[in-house]
Amino acid sequence: MKEQFKKFLNEEQDPKAIEKIASKLNDILMKNEEVGYIAVQKKPAITVLPDSIVMTNKRIIICQPKNLGLSMNFIDYTWDEIEGTFVKENILGSEFSFSTKTELQVTIDYIPKIQARKIFTFAKEQLDILKNGIAPTATITEEVEVVEEMETEEVTSFAEIMPVSTSGFGSENQEFNPATTIAKDKLLSELSQDELFEKLQNYKKLLDNGLILQGEYDAFKKEVLSYM
Repeated sequence: MKEQFKKFLNEEQDPKAIEKIASKLNDILMKNEEVGYIAVQKKPAITVLPDSIVMTNKRIIICQPKNLGLSMNFIDYTWDEIEGTFVKENILGSEFSFSTKTELQVTIDYIPKIQARKIFTFAKEQLDILKNGIAPTATITEEVEVVEEMETEEVTSFAEIMPVSTSGFGSENQEFNPATTIAKDKLLSELSQDELFEKLQNYKKLLDNGLILQGEYDAFKKEVLSYM
């Protein structure tokens, strides 16, 4: 593997994926184009052929293995085509998205959170350079703001596993509390069998991800089963 690509193995990147990308990237990089960061998809199950996102000082390159990894598709978007970039942190990894000026939306899911934050920051810097014509001055305040933004998104993503009432949920300082969520939801006696089963599955996901204790899950399971 090229020495210049070994530095991209610090945040859970798959070494084999990086090696495959490295062997092909040198052939497609333009003059004075430098790779700033490489993020590699990591799905919950075994990821045999992960997609990757390569950030350079000139463009975003999406790398998608094909034909059992024997070939690879490269789709690139120059920075002057990009309208904005977005990160959505979920329980299992993050989604990195960007939109183009032609209203095209591109999303790569299951990017490890630290990698998603790195490419989000790198993309923001490149767009600022394109807009202002100079490299932005990095400050501690700016770094803190990015982290706070990610943390807020991570908290709100719990709503994807457990349906909750949205009223009063917008407070930045409000903490996630499964017991409070149950109180705000419909009474269990008013739910159908399918809804009860779905709610039980949602709590199992919370238990599997370490978000609630075994005792809390057992108590909720017992209560749900009493209505089924």
